[in-house]
Amino acid sequence: MASISGVRSAGPVLCAGIAVQDLVFRVEHFPVPGQKIQARDFVIVGGGCAANAAVAIARLGGRARYAGPLGGPPDDEPLSDRLLADLAREGVTADGIVRIGGVSAPVSAIFIDGSGEKMIATRRNPKLAGARVADPDGLVADIAVLLADNRYPDFVLPLCQAMRRRGQPVVIDADRVTSIDDPLLATATHVIFSAECLLGTAGMTELEPALRKAAARTGAFVAVTNGPDDILWIEALGLRRMPVFAVEAVDTLAAGDVFHGAFALALAEGHDEPAAMRFAAAAAALKCTRFGGIAGAPNRADVEGLLGQGGNSIQQGAVLPLK
Repeated sequence: MASISGVRSAGPVLCAGIAVQDLVFRVEHFPVPGQKIQARDFVIVGGGCAANAAVAIARLGGRARYAGPLGGPPDDEPLSDRLLADLAREGVTADGIVRIGGVSAPVSAIFIDGSGEKMIATRRNPKLAGARVADPDGLVADIAVLLADNRYPDFVLPLCQAMRRRGQPVVIDADRVTSIDDPLLATATHVIFSAECLLGTAGMTELEPALRKAAARTGAFVAVTNGPDDILWIEALGLRRMPVFAVEAVDTLAAGDVFHGAFALALAEGHDEPAAMRFAAAAAALKCTRFGGIAGAPNRADVEGLLGQGGNSIQQGAVLPLK
């Protein structure tokens, strides 16, 4: 059984997609219309699927890069400037930024309740969706793995296509419901859905048949995460499942992004998919125990410590036959 202890030499992972400025409030319970409540904690922190994944990779000892659209121009759009400064402090290289004049970075107001669940309102200028990378092939020339979210599909699709021309892995963070025939999914070597996105994209109400449908349409390695429930995925031997780590959740914000970043890093380090998912599940579980969105992302030693509680081995789930 494969072990994932220790940082292996790996090329950089490029995380492409959305970056958001998160304003996070910790409350005992979600407010109802017309109600005023007192927040226990408050933090302003970077957010967004791709940007969060890049931070997670950097904290886990990987070489992280970020590409995405932001507001501009530089020094004249404080939210975007702050997001880039925060990424730099985390050790993330942001050399694939396209800045759109006259707009601001996306902003989210987020409430985290006493059980760790979240409620989110986001404002994103639609002009950001029109951004394009001038030289996709050049941007990915030395990238080991591309992780792309599907919030800006027209921005990330040329990067995915450039990576496939190089024969390198493309991991899609399928967080937003789309079409099962979405060309972005067709470019992927790996697609990891959230449960809500998979069911909505497949037009089904049960995860297992939805997963089989997605795997048949994409030809990619396809998996689905479902909060505290088992991770499911499809491979040649059939349908597999892997239990996640049981923790007391304090804040689930950014847990999925940490999972995707850790998974992509493990692939870049040469681990197989079950090992990568076990590593990612441990990283995401630790994140859930810490308030503050991506500020609670763990380091490598913490993740290996959690894995070590189970003998530091990668436990593959039981194989279930395809029907």
